Amino acid sequence: MWLRVLGSAAGGGSPQWNCGCPVCAAVRSGAAPARTQSSVAVSAGRRRWFMINASPDVRTQIEASPDLHPHDGRTTPVEAVLLTDAELDHTLGLLLLREARALRLYATPSVHKTLCDGSGVLSTLERYCPVEWRAVVPGTDLALADGLSCRAFDVPTTKRTRFGPGVDHGRVVGYRLTDERSGGTLVYLPGVQALTPALRAEISGCDCLLIDGTCWRDDELVRLGLAAKTSREMGHLPIDGPDGSLAQLPSLGVKRTIFVHMNNTNPILLADSPERRILRDSGMEVAMDGLEIEVQGP
Repeated sequence: MWLRVLGSAAGGGSPQWNCGCPVCAAVRSGAAPARTQSSVAVSAGRRRWFMINASPDVRTQIEASPDLHPHDGRTTPVEAVLLTDAELDHTLGLLLLREARALRLYATPSVHKTLCDGSGVLSTLERYCPVEWRAVVPGTDLALADGLSCRAFDVPTTKRTRFGPGVDHGRVVGYRLTDERSGGTLVYLPGVQALTPALRAEISGCDCLLIDGTCWRDDELVRLGLAAKTSREMGHLPIDGPDGSLAQLPSLGVKRTIFVHMNNTNPILLADSPERRILRDSGMEVAMDGLEIEVQGP
């Protein structure tokens, strides 16, 4: 199974247009690389690709990924889009795919309802191209293509619903993908508030984990004077701290752990920062746009 990181930053990218924090300043000066908003593409054989989330940077991300370029005419290797939630930084890119002859979309009923009745993203897109929605049911295996399958799992969150009242079930999900031929397993979890026993079971023993790296510290944005909410209050488990992801993940037997969805304030985005050094020493990685991984089985 092949995975390509299309975008590694959280919403707003890095640098964020209205932010002058140390990381954004470093990117603008050329001292650190820019990053687009979070999304990945997965394939069992490098012919048929499945995007997980469609960020507002999707056009740039596809152009930077030769495997996703059309073969001839309007024939594209992008088979479908899978959604983890209905957040704008994960769904606005759907509107930029409006030239498609048709678009296949995997999403939970909760996410689908929000995109139709709340944000209006799907109701707008459907005026431009046909959308085939396939319901994602957490805990149920889905066959994708070429021996690639996935299973969504619920990610509990207390993060407020931006687009009106909705059910918690299926509002945020992660995906465990399996290459049935090699046995390779990949977990994509760009948003997680707490590593509950159920989530730990989904992650345990996978070959590669891409996990929420939004903030290093729980009070990161508060310290910088950029927000009044902590990382957890915004729906994201911080990396640092006695119960942060860095402390919890080593016990889960994951072969390769890579942080994605980093906020523009996170110091791990700076290669020479003490925080990046701590991750390197622990054997964990920070995703870059364009990172490509072959996920092999046991």
